[in-house]
Amino acid sequence: MKKPLIVIAGPTASGKTGLSIKLAQAINGAIISGDSMQIYKSMDIGTAKVMPDEMGGIDHYLIDELVPSDPYNVHLFQKKAKEAMRTIYTKGQIPIIVGGTGFYIQSIVYDIEFDDTLRDDAYRACLEKLARTMGAVNLHEKLKACDMVSYETIHPNNVKRVIRALEYYHETGKPISSHNMNEAQKESPYNLLFYVLTMDRTKLYSRIDTRVDRMIEAGLVEEVEKLKSKGYHQGMVSMQGIGYKEILDFLDGKIDISEATLQIKRDSRRFAKRQLTWFRREKIAKWLDIDAYDMNYEIILEKVLKDIEVNQLL
Repeated sequence: MKKPLIVIAGPTASGKTGLSIKLAQAINGAIISGDSMQIYKSMDIGTAKVMPDEMGGIDHYLIDELVPSDPYNVHLFQKKAKEAMRTIYTKGQIPIIVGGTGFYIQSIVYDIEFDDTLRDDAYRACLEKLARTMGAVNLHEKLKACDMVSYETIHPNNVKRVIRALEYYHETGKPISSHNMNEAQKESPYNLLFYVLTMDRTKLYSRIDTRVDRMIEAGLVEEVEKLKSKGYHQGMVSMQGIGYKEILDFLDGKIDISEATLQIKRDSRRFAKRQLTWFRREKIAKWLDIDAYDMNYEIILEKVLKDIEVNQLL
């Protein structure tokens, strides 16, 4: 029999954390973070990380496991997530993957096998130099000509993924997005329920703006100051995260705090749009329109519990 797996996905600020904890409490579940940033220690405010006193007694995995200088990518996520799932199943619990990093989630849902093509070191060095000299946005624009799907779903600041997408096309003549989508056509090896939370775009953007204001009030600037004092810098993937790179620019005197805040809000809204674009391609996802439930997460929980009963996940 296929083992049970539940995914709670969706854009930033859509309410995934609260719903997932209530669900885990109701079904003896454990939560695996499907987020690319919450795994880093000392990066709490800017990642909207669930804190120990908010976990409701639920085991959480892939949170606070690495320091900001450590590498983290989809390969490592997949390895760690599978290890966590084995532990969860051994305890007789149901794993719930929660997050907004679509490719990470997809790597587990379909047990994606990553293509290990030969690397052209000279071409990679050329792309890395372009990123350093001309900027990440300039490098990102190169994707337009060869892989529009990757262009629309990979953030310009995610230089590592942009380079990998360009490399893959250079090596194979095919877009890496096609390879990933082909892998995603495989049947999931799990008894799976895959949910995506959504809501009216204006309401979502308002929630994002409010969240950013609260992050600033909660001490985001001080959090980034501490990270900077420990030697963490924008050259690290972790410090390219939304909220961190902008505050680093503020601390370096490049922009004032008002501009940094506006940039964080703008980039967070754009990120939410890319997240929704990614999940719309997920054919097996069940979309939960929060507005249709009058923003009542208790009613949404009841709907999910009914689906679990019908699909015999328990």
